[in-house]
Amino acid sequence: MSDTSLDQILFENPFVDELRGETSGEKGSRQVPGYCYSRVEPTPVQRPHLLAWSDELGDFLGITKPAETGPAVDTLAGNLVTESMKPFAARYGGHQFGNWAGQLGDGRAISLGQVRAVDGSRWEIQLKGAGPTPYSRRADGRAVLRSSLREFLCSEAMYALGVPTTRALSLVGTGDAVVRDMFYDGNAQEEPGAIVARVAPTFIRFGNFQIMAAHGEIDNLRALADYTLRHNYPELGAPGPEAYVRWFGEVARRTAVMVAHWMSVGFVHGVMNTDNMSILGLTIDYGPYGWLEPYDPDWTPNTTDFGSRRYAFGQQPRVALWNLMALAQALGPLLPDAQQLRAGLDVYARTLAETQHELMLRKLGLTSQFPDEDRALMQDLPQALMEPEIDMTWFFRQLSHLAPALLADAGDEDALFAELIATAAYSVAPDEDRNLLGWLRRYAARLRQEPADADAIRAGMLAANPKYVLRNYLAQQAIEAAETGDLSALERLMQVLKAPFDEHPEYEELAAKRPDWARDKPGAATLSCSS
Repeated sequence: MSDTSLDQILFENPFVDELRGETSGEKGSRQVPGYCYSRVEPTPVQRPHLLAWSDELGDFLGITKPAETGPAVDTLAGNLVTESMKPFAARYGGHQFGNWAGQLGDGRAISLGQVRAVDGSRWEIQLKGAGPTPYSRRADGRAVLRSSLREFLCSEAMYALGVPTTRALSLVGTGDAVVRDMFYDGNAQEEPGAIVARVAPTFIRFGNFQIMAAHGEIDNLRALADYTLRHNYPELGAPGPEAYVRWFGEVARRTAVMVAHWMSVGFVHGVMNTDNMSILGLTIDYGPYGWLEPYDPDWTPNTTDFGSRRYAFGQQPRVALWNLMALAQALGPLLPDAQQLRAGLDVYARTLAETQHELMLRKLGLTSQFPDEDRALMQDLPQALMEPEIDMTWFFRQLSHLAPALLADAGDEDALFAELIATAAYSVAPDEDRNLLGWLRRYAARLRQEPADADAIRAGMLAANPKYVLRNYLAQQAIEAAETGDLSALERLMQVLKAPFDEHPEYEELAAKRPDWARDKPGAATLSCSS
């Protein structure tokens, strides 16, 4: 299959063609009971121009990288709607910070339809920031450059890390100003607007099912469940009660795998509302996310969550289970006995524990031949990392390089450990590193029980412990430069984030720990839900 310009690609529209939708085309904010979606076209922008493009995703979709301006970029900005597209905004509800929020929906995202990738699979292209929809509530349906750049970069960075995720094809500047109050503190100001073209097999969320159940729309609920089974889980068999049970178990399994990967790389989503949970177990909606720098299970990047820290790093496994319980409640009306879905929650717990254990073994260069010893080692590690405020990414990467020396048992390992702690810690008070030093001694003894040679262990650890992650301060630097028209920082970040396990000696500074100046700088440490 040769590459084709996006404005010339044939779009397919199964979501619109097979489900009940509102077709008035009106963009005004309102309740839309009885429907799965609303047909609505993007609102044109003043001066669409390409800022960034994912070459890897474009190649997979068979889409040619466009010039800075032209028909393809007009399509990516929503200015050009081709004949085969049937743009729509989906209706969904959700629990936000644990409270039922009623109708939510795609308030600033408009799906253009699906395209066929080079392997024949179908992928939905959705424009985020494409203008108002019936679900926009009091907002304008737009997105600013800072949030759009963060979503574009993080989507592709997570994919390169091996984390289940939605993808991002392009970042387009709009030439329009968007007014936002970044921290909800009364300091609203104009910011440059942008649109991300994000890509996934489907953007259906837990909340799509919740809104149907909440309104007693059982026919729509069943139709949406059957659609999801036919298009996204065909291996589970024809839709029906037995298939629904198998399906929920598979959603739970995928969700557990996703969260285990988050925990493995130190990623904090920041806003795990049920409307931000993908029915495919993909990371979706990159808002106030962040990576652990000082290791702290209670850390959240989301200023809106500072009161309860519901979505803090260490709470993510528990919240995902809570969200699955909410999904099970929504699917209950489709079954003669909703208790059948409880088995799926057990699948989640089991899969999460197994996957986290497996991923941590890889990070530590260990095999599973000493399960009890390894389990104790892993259980003690979080507390040991927390006391001296260890940078999680830096620590594991440097430990990977240290492994051959530890296997050699040269006798000076305490000096190596002291250097590791000194370089990885953000603050080490007297005696605060004692637990970590003791843990490292135990680890070194366990590592020497491995049958593989030093080079193989080091290579395996380097492949499991990234050197580069999208730290918030790096994203903020790229944002500030892009707002002045300088895309060099964005382009440099893209180079390392698409190959995060490689060394990239020419970009060494992008692997550095968070600098002191970034600790409290807006956008470089914490963010709000504003976009």
